Amino acid sequence: MPELDLTKEWLKYADNDLIVARHLIEDMHPKQTEISAYHSQQCAEKSLKAFLFFKDIEPPKIHNLPKLCELCKNIDAEFSSLEIDCERLNPYGSAVRYPNELAPDEIIAKAALDRAQKICSFCKAKIEGKRNEKQTA
Repeated sequence: MPELDLTKEWLKYADNDLIVARHLIEDMHPKQTEISAYHSQQCAEKSLKAFLFFKDIEPPKIHNLPKLCELCKNIDAEFSSLEIDCERLNPYGSAVRYPNELAPDEIIAKAALDRAQKICSFCKAKIEGKRNEKQTA
């Protein structure tokens, strides 16, 4: 699959996670805060990996958002603006999937959703900006 097609595929999966995270917290009763936070983390992970794919870098098969953000930051220093968001979202990749680990309430789950949206939008803007530069060059 060409690099741009694979990048788009990763972004599609990130968007799907964001849609599910939003649905679970906004439309479900009772609200599914743990699973919403998990999908928020997944959205961020896939967004960061999309950027790496776009830059012809095979991302490691990890779920560690700070590490993925560091890899992106090595390419583009502006990713440093996402470090705190990645650190805050990181625990939701695994801990919320098990009883008695993490139990985010609605406020925390909504904050996770906002962080995921921020990371996803940031990565998309970087990819779109780079794509536009390539087309005009």
